[in-house]
Amino acid sequence: QLQLVESGGGLVQPGGSLRLSCAAPGFTLDYFAIGWFRQAPGKEREGVSCVSNSGGSTKYADSVKGRFTISRDDAKNTVFLQMNSLQPEDTAVYFCAAALGFRLCVPSEYPYWGQGTQVTVSS
Repeated sequence: QLQLVESGGGLVQPGGSLRLSCAAPGFTLDYFAIGWFRQAPGKEREGVSCVSNSGGSTKYADSVKGRFTISRDDAKNTVFLQMNSLQPEDTAVYFCAAALGFRLCVPSEYPYWGQGTQVTVSS
């Protein structure tokens, strides 16, 4: 089965930046739409950003528009989430996920998931 691996999480101060990476050893990710999702304690898992397999279409949650950028580098077989101007409200476990299609940027549309990487924004 397709197994995704996230990296790049960590502890950052408010206003700082992190870049998350999503990879899938043994698979070519350009066949898949890729989404980044997050889950904070006591909250439902939510879509942060999704990108089509071609990279031509993206979606962002209103809360991250203008701060986060999703991109994919097919040569590196990797999808990135650049997170700038991070705030404490962004603290969550971040997951990448894959789907054979690009519909809604919601967890139920994405069958394949990574284990998640912790992002903590705190002073």
